[in-house]
Amino acid sequence: MSGYLFGMMALAAVVVAYFATARAKSIYSGAQVKVHSRPIYHGLNAAIWTGIPAFIFLILWLLGQDSIIDMLVLASVPGSEALEGARKSILISEIRQVASGNLFKEPTPEVVAAVEHMKSLRNIANIAIIAVVASFMAIGAFFSMRVISPRYRARHSVERSVGYFMMFSSLVAIMTTAGIVGSLVFEAMQFFAKVPVTEFLFGLRWEPQIALRADQVAGVGAFGVIPVLFGTFVISGLAMIVATPTGILSAIYLTEYSDHRFRAVVKPLLEILAGIPTVVYGFFAVLTVAPLVRSLGITMGLDAAPNSALAAGAVMGVMIIPFISSLSDDALAAVPRAMRDGSYALGATKGETIRKVLLPAALPGIVGGVLLALSRAIGETMIVVMAAGLIAKMTLNPFDSVTTVTVQIVTLLIGDSEFDNPKTLAAFALGLVLFIITLGLNLIALQTVRRYREKY
Repeated sequence: MSGYLFGMMALAAVVVAYFATARAKSIYSGAQVKVHSRPIYHGLNAAIWTGIPAFIFLILWLLGQDSIIDMLVLASVPGSEALEGARKSILISEIRQVASGNLFKEPTPEVVAAVEHMKSLRNIANIAIIAVVASFMAIGAFFSMRVISPRYRARHSVERSVGYFMMFSSLVAIMTTAGIVGSLVFEAMQFFAKVPVTEFLFGLRWEPQIALRADQVAGVGAFGVIPVLFGTFVISGLAMIVATPTGILSAIYLTEYSDHRFRAVVKPLLEILAGIPTVVYGFFAVLTVAPLVRSLGITMGLDAAPNSALAAGAVMGVMIIPFISSLSDDALAAVPRAMRDGSYALGATKGETIRKVLLPAALPGIVGGVLLALSRAIGETMIVVMAAGLIAKMTLNPFDSVTTVTVQIVTLLIGDSEFDNPKTLAAFALGLVLFIITLGLNLIALQTVRRYREKY
């Protein structure tokens, strides 16, 4: 139903905009005064007043409709007022399932009556929402058509509406970020109430497996985050060793040495690497790169695991090359041509010009690209899950398996564990640590750009 309503609002806005534009043109043709806004602005203003109020009302209605219907249905069930919160949730879930046609057992007469009551309330709600939305659209269309005149400031009205929409979008982004941070902090505080902060930050063992019931046999649990962070930085470091020189050198070649036809072909192909799904990289790492890395380690006489940090880091490095290459290319291309010509005029070679003029001038953009790629590497999950392993180790052997923060978050949240035990809550503590690390890298990038920025 809601999909049809949204489509109806969009169609009505387009139709009203067409007629409002036509009406404005007809009025302007015989006007003897100076016209303030073009006809297109009257059409846009009519579309906004036709669709936006109805859209806002529909969103608010849909957000509260199910809760109100559930409350009314529960109130009609005899004895529901004596039920606790969990039992009420189970009862309303059963009523919804029966109303949807999912019968897992024969429903009781009370449930059948509640289902019929829910269906009737939904029918009434559908009729009401159609009538109210149509009324909002009709009223908005009527007033927007009525105010059309040569001196009506339709352009100002449209610009104010666009400004309000931009402000709303900004608030949504800010509130979403605040909600994410707040949820991480709240759940992390629940974890630190069960596990000391010092053990988490300075512990050298990560073994989150604990007994959830009295009849289970499991460890007491160890939540030292240092081995997990160590593995994260090892894999990210290997990825940066692969990506940084490749990305910067490819950007230098494409900007300073290559023919424009070669650049037009190679640059899009290079950036395609950023669009390949990470699960494809994961398959490539586990099926192709990991066996080759293990064979290389055995040939060198080293202990080589089937999953290794080197395999995951190398493939991850290939994945993040476009981040460094694209941003470095843009930074180098933004250096004024006069700086190159001045260097050549003083007798510098192309290599000397690149080393002593272009790279220092483009340093903020290059550093920003490198730190962005590092943040992407630290937050990568799928490649590490498939190619690096799940065991937290503190080892510098790149042929050994390690784990990362993102991998542990995934493994901790998989399964049927209760949400209030330390094993599950540890995922939020790890998420908070990962958020702080990524935020720190972004702040370093901003500070670097501000410090070394050159204005030409």
